[in-house]
Amino acid sequence: MKKTLISAAISFICLHQTNAQVNKVDEVKKMLETSNKDTVAWTHSGILSIGANGGFLHNWAAGGELGSMLVNGIFSGKLDYLNHHDIWSNSLDMTYGLTYNYSSGFVPRKTDDRIDFTSKYGKLIDTSKNFYFTGLFNFKSQFTRGYDYALPNWDSIATSNFMSPAFFTTALGLEYRKGSDVTFFLSPVAARMIVVDDFYTLRSPEGAFGVPYGKTSVFQLGAYFSGRYTFNINKNMVYKTRVDLYANYLAKDTKDSTGTVIKKDNPGNINVLFDNLFSWKVSRHVNITLGATIMYDNNIPYSRTYIDDAGVEQPKNEPGAGLGWVQLKQVFTFGVGYKF
Repeated sequence: MKKTLISAAISFICLHQTNAQVNKVDEVKKMLETSNKDTVAWTHSGILSIGANGGFLHNWAAGGELGSMLVNGIFSGKLDYLNHHDIWSNSLDMTYGLTYNYSSGFVPRKTDDRIDFTSKYGKLIDTSKNFYFTGLFNFKSQFTRGYDYALPNWDSIATSNFMSPAFFTTALGLEYRKGSDVTFFLSPVAARMIVVDDFYTLRSPEGAFGVPYGKTSVFQLGAYFSGRYTFNINKNMVYKTRVDLYANYLAKDTKDSTGTVIKKDNPGNINVLFDNLFSWKVSRHVNITLGATIMYDNNIPYSRTYIDDAGVEQPKNEPGAGLGWVQLKQVFTFGVGYKF
């Protein structure tokens, strides 16, 4: 009997200590989201959402797609390492989506595709005002080939691919940081390298994605700003937003072999990325995710027309044609989710 009581007491004490440690870790993690603490610790957070929906129609009077399925996934995660007055922060955003329709023979078509990784190392320079001297690296690309589905023979030629383009940005600057939820980074000297296969740059006299005709890369030097904010609405709802701005000091008009300007550009054409993500953990394994991204890049123009096989210029049939050069993406996922 004594042994049983002693074992139960030891088990209770161990369980109590374990729960206390878990609660302490959670408290520290919560505190580090909104404040800068002199400590040594790893913190992480993120959202993973994978969803699918489909439909089937037969003899449906209202009409519609006879069979369809949409599959998409979203991952947005952060991993930070704090070492007293130094901080190493990493963020990764990935999205991918495919749609399958009966009318197109269930040939998959992309609805989303993105890789965006940022790593920053900062050293605190003002303990009272939360300013850091920070070095930044950012990488952007995509997973698979992209196509312009508005064209009749869209599958005959790809418009982009993995590492085509790929954007590499390195910068040194000043960062205001309030925990891991609020960061504002500004660099007056940011180098950017754009890489692309010459398969794409040889198709147009002005090149592609800012890379000149026949080349595979271009170097840019400019000013870079990146602001990020995470708002935990409650335990199960989180909203994340991000604004990136880049001005290329070396931007200039593109001319053909005769000296004629075929594309205007200057440092005032600022590249813009405005990213928004809302996630709601409905239950333990069910998640709703809504995302919207707006981008503008003078190096990625929009054309309202295309040249058909007969060499005749034809208008594109696109509902968002009025947006011009602005890039817009909206995604909605209802499915299996995990918040950590």
